Amino acid sequence: MTSSKEIALHIKDVDVSYKQFKAVENVNLQVSAGEFFGLIGLNGVGKTTLIKTLLGLRTQNKGSVEIFGQPVDAKSVKQRLAFLPERFEPPWFLSGLEFLKFSAKLYRRELTDERCFEYAQRISLDADALPRRVHTYSKGMRQKLGLLAAVLTGCDLLILDEPMSGLDPIARAHTKKLLLEAKSNGCTIFLSSHILADMDEICDRVAILHDKQIRFTGKPSDFKSQNISKTLEQAFLHFIEETRAA
Repeated sequence: MTSSKEIALHIKDVDVSYKQFKAVENVNLQVSAGEFFGLIGLNGVGKTTLIKTLLGLRTQNKGSVEIFGQPVDAKSVKQRLAFLPERFEPPWFLSGLEFLKFSAKLYRRELTDERCFEYAQRISLDADALPRRVHTYSKGMRQKLGLLAAVLTGCDLLILDEPMSGLDPIARAHTKKLLLEAKSNGCTIFLSSHILADMDEICDRVAILHDKQIRFTGKPSDFKSQNISKTLEQAFLHFIEETRAA
């Protein structure tokens, strides 16, 4: 995997625009290898734009983005990260089992049926569904399949955009356990989510993206203390209210 002293993500002075509209401005973030890092913000503040920039799908107008010390478009980077989008739709013509094995092969990994079934059970995905084509899956089942595919790549970095979307409480609990296990094995996890209770529970550090800029970076406990709140959700609401009143 990775050294804990290695920098997994380094975003320096980044601006990203859509023609004349500036989506994010002067963003600076640094995420250490092996860290569980959360990105928090309201809809439309630039979270997805920032994630696309990390993936090399958007080019920044200014600044630099490095993953494990390399530019995001470097071939070596692509083999070290896996991405789960917010609206995940696996190829409808594949079975769940075929999709998991196909995803692993993209990273030169082989998965046995037994390993796929084992991990499906761990995330509360009915193992009997794996031989079926994914067009028969519910939204929650497709989301679980995407999470499994990302984790089973064995990548050093997982970038997850709203990974808990559509999951019931039991599946969420199992997903958090699975991700924390990946972290304990040296995986770096960069997570964007609106479920702040989950972020509070599992993230080592979080960043608040608001009005196109990073307004806070640090431990969830520090953000709660700063906003005199018991929960991360309350702290975020207090922060937004104070920002709008200013």
